Amino acid sequence: MRTKELEYDLPIELIAQQPARIRSKSRLLVLDRDSGRLTESSFEKIGDFLRAGDCLVLNDTKVIPARFFGHRSSGGKIEGLFLSEIETGLWLVMLKGAHKVKLNEKIILADKRQKKGFQAALVERRPDGFFTLKLETNRFGKLTTGPGYQAILEKIGFPPLPPYIKRDKNLKQAKADRLRYQTVFAKTPGAVAAPTAGLHFTQSLIGRLKKQGILFAHITLHTGTGTFKPVTAETIEQHKIGTEYFSIDEKNAQLINAAKKNGGRIIAVGTTSVRTLETVAEDSKIRVRSGTTGLFIRPGFEFKIIDGIITNFHLPRSTLLALVAAFAGLDKVKAAYAYAATNRYRFYSYGDAMLII
Repeated sequence: MRTKELEYDLPIELIAQQPARIRSKSRLLVLDRDSGRLTESSFEKIGDFLRAGDCLVLNDTKVIPARFFGHRSSGGKIEGLFLSEIETGLWLVMLKGAHKVKLNEKIILADKRQKKGFQAALVERRPDGFFTLKLETNRFGKLTTGPGYQAILEKIGFPPLPPYIKRDKNLKQAKADRLRYQTVFAKTPGAVAAPTAGLHFTQSLIGRLKKQGILFAHITLHTGTGTFKPVTAETIEQHKIGTEYFSIDEKNAQLINAAKKNGGRIIAVGTTSVRTLETVAEDSKIRVRSGTTGLFIRPGFEFKIIDGIITNFHLPRSTLLALVAAFAGLDKVKAAYAYAATNRYRFYSYGDAMLII
């Protein structure tokens, strides 16, 4: 499949810069994947399109404040994104503004306006474009081996918003984003990007759906930076997709399998849930597993378990759009996107939602 088939036109003003004032007040576009029929609604009314016994599968990953700022002793500014901790005090990161930084040069990980910071050294420039930092001391000369990366990022980190959401280092806005760029059911820290389809749920809406007879299961997939990586290859088959950690336990596997056996529809909330479920599905059943998945779902993929997807509107030339096209058909998805753009739906992470069923 040629990558240019995943392109579409979108007015820049439809890229949502702020979330809806109330999570569940987002707009909802429902796509019938058999007929291609489109229905407009709001997310708080999603229960109108579900039935008792359906099972919604939520990704309970928790976004860490992975974005950080720093500076060299010369005053040069650096911006980074934490990816993982290779071992205690050794970080794998993405860096902007590091082209002049020399190996073993000391840098301070903190904005100059922040009172506390941590000293680190650049110890490796990797061939994949990432960097390795070794954390050494904080400004008071104490070793940082005690707190761990989560504690450090809680002190100096900012929400890792995608690059199309424009923010400066406004601490008040960062506080709001920490709350809203996180699902209400987030539990397991590790993601550097939010599973955005889940952002529309409130505890109140979940409660109403449960009373309606809708079942809820939970999986974990720690969303990585690959979710924002555009497909630059001429064909999507040439694209290399990153791997991400996932886990599904016995309790939730049994819940999903029972729902499927009893005639309920398995509806994945977000592309991360889709990838996890289809990674562990065998013979229309979910297996208990954990590990990493590099499953690349694209047109031609044969789905084994899911019957529906709740998802946001995705970037052109993205693996996420390829996944949605694999489920609903590229022509129907592009028609739905054109309709959404014409009718001023809001796109991407803080935007409106689709239900494909």
